[in-house]
Amino acid sequence: MHGGFERLVVPIAGSAIDDRVLNILPDLLSGDGATVTFLFVVEVPQSMPLDAELPTDVDAGERALRHAESAARRTLPARTTHIVSELLQARAVGPAIVDEAIERNADAIIMTAAIHRKHGRPTLGETIEHVLLHAPCEVLVIRIAPAREPYSGAER
Repeated sequence: MHGGFERLVVPIAGSAIDDRVLNILPDLLSGDGATVTFLFVVEVPQSMPLDAELPTDVDAGERALRHAESAARRTLPARTTHIVSELLQARAVGPAIVDEAIERNADAIIMTAAIHRKHGRPTLGETIEHVLLHAPCEVLVIRIAPAREPYSGAER
């Protein structure tokens, strides 16, 4: 790879954090042309069939994809960038992201992460762990800074 990535998979969640990735996309793309695949995964609970109708989640995904595509069209070079949007239903988000990267022969997956607590311990979550362990390409993760505690003004 010289000068940037040619095939990116960008999972989005439909939150303000997505804008962090959208802002850096122009710096990551090859000048010779690139394909950016925005991916929204609707996670289907085990208790439901995989093709279950989940209109609220699908609507949220479609809105998130429209926002990402619109933002990308404003900032990426139209002549050399091909933008694809995919909305998938899957049992787990991580494997769906990896499968899409394999299908698209991606050079990189670009995603955001935030630290959560699980059983009292900090974690980035199952999705990030799965993608980092199983992706067939480079993975760029933007870890969002934790919320700052308000300053109490107490002296030490």
